[in-house]
Amino acid sequence: MQSIKSLLAVPFAKLVKKSVLKWVNNPIETQEKVFQKLIKDATNTQFGIDHKFKDIISYNDFKNQVPVRDYEALKPYVDRMVAGEEDILWKGKPIYFAKTSGTTSGAKYIPITKESMPTHVEAARNAILMYIAEKGNSKFVDGKMIFLQGSPVLNEQNGIQLGRLSGIVAHYVPKYLQKNRMPSWETNCIDDWETKVEAIVDETLPEDMTIISGIPSWVQMYFEKIQEKTGQKIGDVFKNFNLFIFGGVNYEPYRAKFESLIGRKVDSIELYPASEGFFAYQDKQGEKGMLLQLNSGIFYEFIKADEFFDENPERLTIKDVEVDVNYVIIISTNAGLWAYNIGDTVQFTSVKPYRVIVSGRIKHFISAFGEHVIGKEVEQALQEAVLGSNVQVSEFTVAPQISPESGLPYHEWFIEFENLPDNISALAQEIDQLLQQQNSYYFDLIKGKVLQPLKIKIIQKNGFQDYMKSIGKLGGQNKLPRLSNDRKIADTLYALKLTK
Repeated sequence: MQSIKSLLAVPFAKLVKKSVLKWVNNPIETQEKVFQKLIKDATNTQFGIDHKFKDIISYNDFKNQVPVRDYEALKPYVDRMVAGEEDILWKGKPIYFAKTSGTTSGAKYIPITKESMPTHVEAARNAILMYIAEKGNSKFVDGKMIFLQGSPVLNEQNGIQLGRLSGIVAHYVPKYLQKNRMPSWETNCIDDWETKVEAIVDETLPEDMTIISGIPSWVQMYFEKIQEKTGQKIGDVFKNFNLFIFGGVNYEPYRAKFESLIGRKVDSIELYPASEGFFAYQDKQGEKGMLLQLNSGIFYEFIKADEFFDENPERLTIKDVEVDVNYVIIISTNAGLWAYNIGDTVQFTSVKPYRVIVSGRIKHFISAFGEHVIGKEVEQALQEAVLGSNVQVSEFTVAPQISPESGLPYHEWFIEFENLPDNISALAQEIDQLLQQQNSYYFDLIKGKVLQPLKIKIIQKNGFQDYMKSIGKLGGQNKLPRLSNDRKIADTLYALKLTK
């Protein structure tokens, strides 16, 4: 028998869908309103004064007065906010800092304000409601739901709470879902990832799990531990589990492995959350891409990825973007980030409505020889190469081998297999051909005998988990880069003797 909660979910989902479609059908006007409100609300902040917001009337004015920045360039303003100053990047003080691991600057402190926090919660909620509206089925809300996330324990600095984004969001689970939420608060607060997963397994095994959510690589670890304990498929352990919600990485390389672990196909919803904002979510099961959130206090700009490192690349708004072009995403938000480069690259799969896929990171590419191979290309090549075979891949990363012991340079693929292929060389050849078809620069380098075809190095079972543990990034929201333009990861894998 369905509960009142699940019965009410369907009409509520339809109301929310109607509200979402209002801005979906007026995208340009919606973004203009967001832009004007952002400028107005931040005019008297230190950043607004420094960049003459009072004189900004149009987007062209904004482009002329506010350059694109990354965290390093915005850090002097952020440091003043961390020190407790008010009205710096946004009016008043942030209510949180989402603390993330930076590259050159150590820890990064991403502000979250009372205006921006609700957009994170609303987008996550709407992703599920749009699914309910489409399917007309809400029975799963009566079961237990889990999100594999970071610790919700927050620290305080100058009156502002700080912690991981997933830990901050854990404080905003709606009351009507509190009884359904897992794991327990105590288990969620365990710092050590392996200990935490063991505790989650023990807590969830007796429960009726209907929704499981998290980054695929860490959910896979959870599934494998359940299978070790029970000897059963996940779908037999959790008979009503029918919805997997994920974000952070492309699910496709994991899909075959997941379906094998679960024992059947389950629906999935892709999310695109980040500390800087909740940018998109999958709004339809049959459509490729995620609905870009145009009404969430975020104004979007885009720069073509292959022009990004030019001296003065062209900045575009949504009205000028095209399908299947690789763009660096630039945001201005009601958390006080201005013309901010988050480092991600996206491609539009549709402009009516605006849907995107995450194609990679602007810093995560291989162009040691001018090939500019991106994450989406390596993922797609591998996925197509193993399609229809019994080969299953657990995890992988790619690096350039610039100085081999003999012969031409090449791309070195480090792959952890669930099921080994019968012929590694044949698989490498197939992946290489598929990569050449996608990337004309790579094709030219292979044909021109500048590079030799890629080589595969097999990583031992759980090798990538051991690697992440060795660098202190096991679990939570940490992700293995799909590819690097240097050999830091590759050399560490060799040094740890994780290759076979």
